[in-house]
Amino acid sequence: MKILKIQTLRGPNYWSIRRHKLVIMRLDLEDLAESPSSEIPGFYEGLISTLPSLVEHFCSPGCRGGFLSRVLEGTMMGHIIEHVALELQELAGMPVGFGRTRETATPGTYQVVIEYENEQAGRYAARAAVRLCESVIATGTYPADELQQDLKDLREFAADAALGPSTETLVKEAEARGIPWMELGVRAMIQLGYGVHQKKLQATLSDRTSVLGVELASDKEGTKQILRSAGIPVPRGTVINYLNELQDAIDDLGGYPIVIKPLNGNHGRGITINITEWEQAEAAYDVAKEVSKAVIVERFYEGSDHRVLVINGKVVAVAERIPAHVIGDGKSTISDLIEETNRDSRRGDGHDNVLTKIEVDRTTWQLLDQKGYNLDTVLAEHEVCYLRATANLSTGGIAVDRTDDIHPETVWLAQRVVKIIGLDIAGIDIVTSDISKTLREMDGVIVEVNAAPGFRMHICPSEGIPRNVAEPVVNMLFPPGSPSRVPIVAVTGTNGKTTTTRLIAHIFRQTQQVVGYTTTDGTYIGDYLVEPGDNTGPQSAQLILQDPTVEVAILESARGGILRSGLAFSACDVGVVLNVAADHLGLGDINTIDDMARVKSVVAEAAMPNGYAVLNADDSLVSAMANRASAQIAYFSMNPDNPLIRSHTQRGGLAAVYENGYLSILKGDWTLRIEQAVNVPLTLGGRAPFMIANALAASLAAFAQGVRIEDIRAALVTFQASTEQTPGRMNLFNLGTFHALIDYAHNPHSYEALGGFVKNWTTGERIGVIGGPGDRRDEDFVSLGTLSAQIFDRIIVKEDDDTRGRDRGEVAKWIHQSIEQTRPDVHCEMIFDETTAIQAALDSATPGSLVVILPESVNRAIQLIEARNPVQVVTPTAAQPTPDSNGYVSLTEEKAIVSSGLSG
Repeated sequence: MKILKIQTLRGPNYWSIRRHKLVIMRLDLEDLAESPSSEIPGFYEGLISTLPSLVEHFCSPGCRGGFLSRVLEGTMMGHIIEHVALELQELAGMPVGFGRTRETATPGTYQVVIEYENEQAGRYAARAAVRLCESVIATGTYPADELQQDLKDLREFAADAALGPSTETLVKEAEARGIPWMELGVRAMIQLGYGVHQKKLQATLSDRTSVLGVELASDKEGTKQILRSAGIPVPRGTVINYLNELQDAIDDLGGYPIVIKPLNGNHGRGITINITEWEQAEAAYDVAKEVSKAVIVERFYEGSDHRVLVINGKVVAVAERIPAHVIGDGKSTISDLIEETNRDSRRGDGHDNVLTKIEVDRTTWQLLDQKGYNLDTVLAEHEVCYLRATANLSTGGIAVDRTDDIHPETVWLAQRVVKIIGLDIAGIDIVTSDISKTLREMDGVIVEVNAAPGFRMHICPSEGIPRNVAEPVVNMLFPPGSPSRVPIVAVTGTNGKTTTTRLIAHIFRQTQQVVGYTTTDGTYIGDYLVEPGDNTGPQSAQLILQDPTVEVAILESARGGILRSGLAFSACDVGVVLNVAADHLGLGDINTIDDMARVKSVVAEAAMPNGYAVLNADDSLVSAMANRASAQIAYFSMNPDNPLIRSHTQRGGLAAVYENGYLSILKGDWTLRIEQAVNVPLTLGGRAPFMIANALAASLAAFAQGVRIEDIRAALVTFQASTEQTPGRMNLFNLGTFHALIDYAHNPHSYEALGGFVKNWTTGERIGVIGGPGDRRDEDFVSLGTLSAQIFDRIIVKEDDDTRGRDRGEVAKWIHQSIEQTRPDVHCEMIFDETTAIQAALDSATPGSLVVILPESVNRAIQLIEARNPVQVVTPTAAQPTPDSNGYVSLTEEKAIVSSGLSG
């Protein structure tokens, strides 16, 4: 078998709207293409011997052992690899259950789709599944050590990418609230929410956290001073910088016992407590010095260590922290007890698990030496042996929930402390023998105030009630009822995407909001271009959603990005699907127009239930998407008598139609006219039907999102599409004696739309400079040739600079041959170089003619025309002829440039 390609999806996609995290492996079965599992000797036995847990896979039989029954009966290797890849992740602690396997148009080549929790682990599991199956086929087994190595690698991938327990609980709470989130890839930061409503978190630091508060909390001595001055009980102590100051510091405290710790430290590093003699103090000083230049010497207070968590000014959880320890059973050594304790499934390395494994270090040996013990000592039954002096979970300690036990005065004190320091999220460390009594009664003290406190001791204590401490954080950042998302309008279709996206953005700008939008021309925020280029994929969409100034997002969502990565957002408010036509077929295993419709349908299906899917009622492939969408449906149509429109509006549904020369909104029994098409520059005075349809879709999307009709009307009559704003979208230039038109039409559907305008040109020749992208099918070029012969009087066939794997001249010859077969009388020549072809057409243009240029490089074509000094723009107005009963007007001679757009 041969892996041809592995790609990763991260959002709603062609395979699943709900399961966003998918790996797609394109797999050539090679010699196994015709061999079901039942025909491979020993394979079934070897597979169940290697992975007996596959018995839990139900598969299509729907029962335990269902998948294995399929293997025994005979199924193809791609299907088996799907299940093996899922099971490897399951065994590594990443439960996943979704998979699909489909044969492609290439016999023996399959798309194997598997769900993942961790992206790197998912890709690894796909490759490991192939290795495993190949080994079982060849040898009847897969070595146990290799399987264990695979599982170890998978666990490491998961651990390396883990968010950490505190961040993980915050993310889960956000998801439960329907708040979107994303990793920012910098300093372990995550973003909750979109656009102007976003909030950022780094562990338990929020973008509301005061820098001054963090700085003060990090200065342990400064914290004590400011709290002491406010009458808060804190430990007596002092700061020293040199060893020769240590004895005086001890004397000032009245002698032992003392605590020595670094001035700047965390997670209990460098702290030694209950020091009772000089040798211990000297050693503790050296340990603290390794962490911080300055060292704190404090009086040691008897009692247990408690962490009080305060969020948004309120105490939300309390935990008693008990240092790492083991409890004797009268027969096991300390070493044995540590090993047994570490076998607890809740314990892991570092901060990734609920608890941390106990490790023996210098502090452990010191504590054992004080008791005269070593690792081989057998503890008496029920005897407790502490292995750490501090109670941090990161060094193996445990936590016991005491939230319901804390004294009300201590609650008041803790909340007051946090306000004094100035933190929105803080962990206060209190030492007291009884948290249910006041600190005065128990001679208790507040030892530290911590910014960015860990949550794991509260969300999963070793004993007691787990506390959902993430909820108050999310409520603080997003008070109930406040928004976390900006409205998202996603636009897709074969043609018209860019123009419609730009028009929707222009409509929303009438509402005085900051609009971010992505198009094939670039990414824009407000009035400014942020990033040029074909930006219709998830990366550009994320740029918009991550921007804190954006109030509305309008996202062109092209086929390529959906197939390559899925959508960049989990859901949209409005999903617009303009049309589906034969383009890009044969690429990315999308071979039929029905396949393409399924790709485009992702945008409609991603619309939220309380949002809208805006669908073209004149396109049966698009209107059928209503059956898969969970959102409300709104249709647009060029025909007000469309049966679907009539039945939909009779049921109270929302629609937009072109009726009696007007763009109108329909709902139930009422009609709300927006504007006459002749007054909408985008429609070339009502002469471009396809652009009227785009304007209907844009108007309907905005209206569905609550934009006023007055704002929609103002936008339609002021949208000045130009070569700067919509390059390559029906840019019409007056060159004095003739006109030139630039449009990015490159597929049969857009050629037909273009032809609806060009065929009305009656003042002279219609000259076409045409071509097609080399990665299309041969039959697509035949269609382009046939349509061109029907549209133009004279044709120059050129080629793109990038032939996309074709031989030079191959595309042009297919088109040229089709033109000659369709219309032998039309004058047609081939000039492969695009610049030469354009110049030849412009040089030979006759008076009154229209030169239509369909370029690969729009900017180059515009520059060639602008070098000839075209006449200034004049926008069509309502003075243009009135449309006839079909919505068309005749094309009269005009001395103007009209820059607008037909194709996407």
